[in-house]
Amino acid sequence: MQDAINAYSGSSGLVLIYNGKFDFAPIRANICEQWPKAKQEVQIKDKNNISIIGTDGSAANFGLRIKGTSTNILIRNMTIGLLPGGADDGDAIGIEGGSKIWLDHNELFSANQKCPGTPDDDTTFEGLIDIKKTADNITVSYNYIHDHWKVGLDGSSDTDTTARHITYHHNRYENVASRLPLQRFGFTHIYSNYYNGITESGINVRMGGQTLVESNYFYNAKNPVTSRSSDEIGFWDLRNNNIQSPADFSQYKITWSSGSGTWKNADAWTTTKAFPALPYKYTVDAPAKLDCITKAASGAGKGLKVAADLSSQCGN
Repeated sequence: MQDAINAYSGSSGLVLIYNGKFDFAPIRANICEQWPKAKQEVQIKDKNNISIIGTDGSAANFGLRIKGTSTNILIRNMTIGLLPGGADDGDAIGIEGGSKIWLDHNELFSANQKCPGTPDDDTTFEGLIDIKKTADNITVSYNYIHDHWKVGLDGSSDTDTTARHITYHHNRYENVASRLPLQRFGFTHIYSNYYNGITESGINVRMGGQTLVESNYFYNAKNPVTSRSSDEIGFWDLRNNNIQSPADFSQYKITWSSGSGTWKNADAWTTTKAFPALPYKYTVDAPAKLDCITKAASGAGKGLKVAADLSSQCGN
């Protein structure tokens, strides 16, 4: 795959169909032996109009990294998990520049456990979707993201000030600890996602960032919307989620804890700053349908189904 990208002119258009297989069972038997290994990745740098599409049943143990000025990049139907290189930036999908990037119908995972000796004692695996530097205009849709400690960030540090614009929709998150995403600066639109089993913190918006959290379903979640661990808080606009007020916290098993640095939780479940007008049209799905929709459509090997295909199965 890397040879094909290197040989590509960079503009005319390149579609790569990945049909490789990988047996994850030996890694699952020795999770803590994985993080010190050298990372493995395919890199797209300063090249445009590339699609990487996995065949059903394929699986990969390498990451994908997009850098520089790359634009019009699609990653679809890939299963990527349990990567080596947790100590060396071994992201499943790392976006460090570029624009008009679409991550669609992928399955991304590791193992949500800590291993002794890792740099922070909790980074057995690096991020599943990390978006940094000058990256902008990103869509993350219909992915199945599970069993991971620090899922994804938008902005690598409190000095990564790019005003990124990122949309997350119809993703399914299960058994994850944190960073759904961790957002610094910029703007995220997070709608019609399903969250079940957040053990540390969910949508963590910081450093003046703004997020629109719309028509999502949260269950068994600790600090599902919060701002923590930076010098400045961020802001949220909460619209039509399954949680309507603090009275719903008990029913949906929502809990809260204090944070570090300057912090604030959405424990009053009220908007703290109105989100700017959006430049695109979109259709939300009722939160009550999202368990059904994301089980049937989100992830690899689901026939690239979308919510509109499931009206009979998941209700009109």
